[in-house]
Amino acid sequence: MKPETSLAPRPASITPELLAQHSITPELLAQHSITPEEYARIEAALGRTPSLTELGIYSVMWSEHCSYKSSRVHLKRLPTESPRVVQGPGENAGIIDVGDGWACAFKIESHNHPSYIEPFQGAATGVGGILRDIFTMGARPLAVMDSLRFGPIDKDSEISSEVLHKNHSIVEGVVHGIAAYGNCFGVPNLGGETKFEPCYSGNPLVNAFALGLVRRDEIFYAKATGIGNPVIYVGAKTGRDGIHGATMASEEFKEGSEQKRPNVQVGDPFMEKLLLEACIEAMRTGAIVGIQDMGAAGLTSSSCEMGARGGVGLEMNLDQIPQRETGMTAYEMMLSESQERMLLVAEKGREQEIFDVFTKWGLDATIVGTVIAEPRLRILHRGELEADIPNQSLTDDAPRYHRPIGTWKAPVPLDPPAEVLEVLKQPRDYTADLKKLLASSNISSKRWVYEQYDSMVQTNTAQGPGGEAGVMRIKGSGTPGHERGLAMALDGNSRWCYLDPKQGAKLAVAEAARKVACTGATPVAATNCLNFGNPEKPEIMAQLSSAIDGLAEACTALGTPITGGNVSLYNETKGEGIYPTPVIGIVGVIDDVTKTVSANFQQADDHILLIRPNFLRYANEQQRLSAFGSSEYAKVVLNKLWGTVPMLDLGDEAALQKVLIRLAAEELLHSACDISDGGLAVTLAEAGFVHGIGVHVASFQPDYADVFDACFSETSSSIVITCDTESRKKIEKIIDEYDELYCDPIGTTTSDRFELIFDNKIVIHSTIADLKQPWSTALKSSLHDQTANEVLA
Repeated sequence: MKPETSLAPRPASITPELLAQHSITPELLAQHSITPEEYARIEAALGRTPSLTELGIYSVMWSEHCSYKSSRVHLKRLPTESPRVVQGPGENAGIIDVGDGWACAFKIESHNHPSYIEPFQGAATGVGGILRDIFTMGARPLAVMDSLRFGPIDKDSEISSEVLHKNHSIVEGVVHGIAAYGNCFGVPNLGGETKFEPCYSGNPLVNAFALGLVRRDEIFYAKATGIGNPVIYVGAKTGRDGIHGATMASEEFKEGSEQKRPNVQVGDPFMEKLLLEACIEAMRTGAIVGIQDMGAAGLTSSSCEMGARGGVGLEMNLDQIPQRETGMTAYEMMLSESQERMLLVAEKGREQEIFDVFTKWGLDATIVGTVIAEPRLRILHRGELEADIPNQSLTDDAPRYHRPIGTWKAPVPLDPPAEVLEVLKQPRDYTADLKKLLASSNISSKRWVYEQYDSMVQTNTAQGPGGEAGVMRIKGSGTPGHERGLAMALDGNSRWCYLDPKQGAKLAVAEAARKVACTGATPVAATNCLNFGNPEKPEIMAQLSSAIDGLAEACTALGTPITGGNVSLYNETKGEGIYPTPVIGIVGVIDDVTKTVSANFQQADDHILLIRPNFLRYANEQQRLSAFGSSEYAKVVLNKLWGTVPMLDLGDEAALQKVLIRLAAEELLHSACDISDGGLAVTLAEAGFVHGIGVHVASFQPDYADVFDACFSETSSSIVITCDTESRKKIEKIIDEYDELYCDPIGTTTSDRFELIFDNKIVIHSTIADLKQPWSTALKSSLHDQTANEVLA
């Protein structure tokens, strides 16, 4: 733990002998995923041939994962400012002002490729990485959520037993990895979303969201300042795990990709907990002037990015790097993505204050460099200058590609197939259809997933997994017993984005914000994780560009600027890409957390009101049936996919959210839930499962075309609320003030009976307990069936 305050003498330049050790061949460039054109730019930036260490540094900093070279030109179209935004894109996390001197840091990141290769560690280190992004800003992590996408796990899926087995192992590994890291670290997981589609069999998505709190005047930034200030390495020792992880995450999976297991980092949540406490305590000393997490690209990105942000340079001596393996080269140390490490810049003369804190927590803290005036990254090792690179060439001057944008049209019919039209005309057992929907992988209970997560640690949780959104109280805010709260939700319907990327992205923003508004919180900001295929394909760039346009339009209309996020490209395996999957995280603020509204029905004999747009209607039957083709009913019951996505009017959506927030503030609601996957029938059933409350719904308005339209269509900007008689009158009066909205009193809650009546006929009849059984057991049963088959085999 003793500081090393002197650096080795620095040679005047990189020696010819050093360069001669490695010739730059096409094979070497291919191994580093550097194109001939990019290599020419590297030589021009350096004015000479790069050393192997320099080549490695460029390969990770210019990777898609770190440089956003295919997406940056499009991301500029996103709205990023509002009166609440304290820090937008460009830092470790975005920050918004939440009142009473508090600020909220939040962000979402992907760990997709590592989670396919090594599901447990890939997911675990995804959680660890996003947590470090939060506390690097000086914020104490308050909550995490996850958006997960997997291939099918149902034994009846039309996939091979080998793929089914792989999907099961990925699901179990990812969930256990998230639980192991988050639970050991001590941060509550408020759920999120878990979806299944065949396109994710070869490329699962693991998007981790984290949110933390910091006093407005105690925020830290990843910027190096002060010529002569020491650069201090803190945290875990450096090993060989994760080398070229950023490069791996910027490529398609091909034959042999699973052999890249050494590229997946290994996490230690207990070490990260120590690192959190040590960093927070060290920040309070006032001796730290800048701090950066060693995430993707490890020591390389943390050093050059800190220098670039501050307009200065860093000179580092790798002889001082704490190492857990012997004989590590400069190349390996600079590219290692070993976890639980930070790089910080301290005020000169106050180093000992930092060392004392980290000694107390049993962590390494060593001076490894100094801030220099020349804006360059200089790396010394064993008396040799291994790298000498202008910071700007690694960061601002990284390649930015205006890749060709083609056209995208999903290869599905616009109109329903003839056999589907025939089925829809025939009498059906709609109760059986509802049970089938409730047991389907995308709708069934995800309790098996979130019950493995600790959702109550830190005792701030006001609403945990299973609701529309998670809600956390901000201790020390508001008034005693009536603290402010933060609500958060993740959303993204990839099937809709597959059919129409722009409209699908708009719907994702609207639904995530609507979920937050259902709790009574005001949506105020967003973060995004954009998961797409190979950007070198014009049709994939068409998806990405259109989705960004959709995000920009929706976030602007709903007042939720993007404060940061992540782009994950090359999500393809053996040439087959995923659905375009923009995942949106929305954060909202509620002034009094005791007024949080539940998504679950609270009691029998409440009024059920359906609030929906007043004028949003399909022009004709053909349009309505076309939109029905993207629903869960079409996928699960009819086993078909066709058509378009639901209509959305952002003005209607904004009005709906304002009404929800107002009704919650006036404490008129007993529950509020969004109508989404599976339509109204699924929404009514799910809202009753927690307390065993059924419904009697008979007052559908005549503008519903048929039972499918009334019970199973997935209309946007529509919610179900419950209330007592006195509140109902007040609610209807308030909604009358909004021309955009219509309030439809459709029925009442019951003690157990579940009954839907359409056109004077009972179309769905059951008990809430009978409906709950397939919903609550389907996911766990699918996983258990696979385990049992393995035992029998």
